[in-house]
Amino acid sequence: MAESNIPYAQSVGDIERKLAKHPRIGETIIEGFLLFAGLISIAVTVGIVFVLVKDALKFFALPDVTLANFLTDTIWQPQIGHFGVMSLLTATLMVSFIGMLVALPLGLATAIYLSEYASNRARNTIKPILEVLAGIPTVVYGYFALTFMTPFLRTFFGNDTVQIYNVASAGIVVGILIIPLVASLSEDALHAVPTALRQAAYGLGATKLETSLRVVVPGALSGITAAFVVAISRAVGETMIVSIAAGAGPNLSWNPFEAAETMTGYMVRISGGDLSYDSVDYQSIFAVGLVVFLMTLVLNIVSQRIVRRFREAYE
Repeated sequence: MAESNIPYAQSVGDIERKLAKHPRIGETIIEGFLLFAGLISIAVTVGIVFVLVKDALKFFALPDVTLANFLTDTIWQPQIGHFGVMSLLTATLMVSFIGMLVALPLGLATAIYLSEYASNRARNTIKPILEVLAGIPTVVYGYFALTFMTPFLRTFFGNDTVQIYNVASAGIVVGILIIPLVASLSEDALHAVPTALRQAAYGLGATKLETSLRVVVPGALSGITAAFVVAISRAVGETMIVSIAAGAGPNLSWNPFEAAETMTGYMVRISGGDLSYDSVDYQSIFAVGLVVFLMTLVLNIVSQRIVRRFREAYE
């Protein structure tokens, strides 16, 4: 019996040696390159945050600047000692809110149509058009808001009501800008819902609309919500449209037809002028940028929590 086990043991040893991991130079190089790329990305992100926080802290270290008046003061004129970011924050929230009123329903409706109703021919036609919209430079959207959307609003509401530079036109065009983002991410989430759920709803007598709204959309709720939050972050960080169409001066007003400057618009306007290093205006850019960064960071954290909370696992 012992002699008969020797060839078997040898064959098992040979198989184990053949299955053992052998170093492959090509795969090792690729793995090292991917690791290097990831580390570079992390290092760049950390560097950006470090520079942003460092210069923002210099702004808050100024004698007349406190966190209280930065958050509560209604006037933003750093040159003359008024450091209230509220006027910039208000304009940013208004533009984002108007953009969401445009983008979320239209983007979700487009996603539902592409996922549940459109034929392959229609889907292959509409999706490239959405990609073209996403690829248009935002400066073009800005001049579109100024030369088309503003005259359009003034035709309906009157020249005395709608100013040439106004928050409404900028918000509407920001919404148009992010429709492809909402539609694409939401369509992917809807498409991931198993076909078996749709067939089960049809078997119970549900119509296509009832299946779409009561079965498919709830099943893709986590992905749709994540798409909405990402779109809001995109609207908050939009720069060129608001800097061209919304206005170039801080204005604490809730009237969307008046001119107002957003946080990103202020950063573009100030950085485009002659600034001396370590001046109040120079440091105020980083303080405002830190607020934008924190807003988008909070939105991304909320998005991840929502996705984990409402994620559906299908077998």
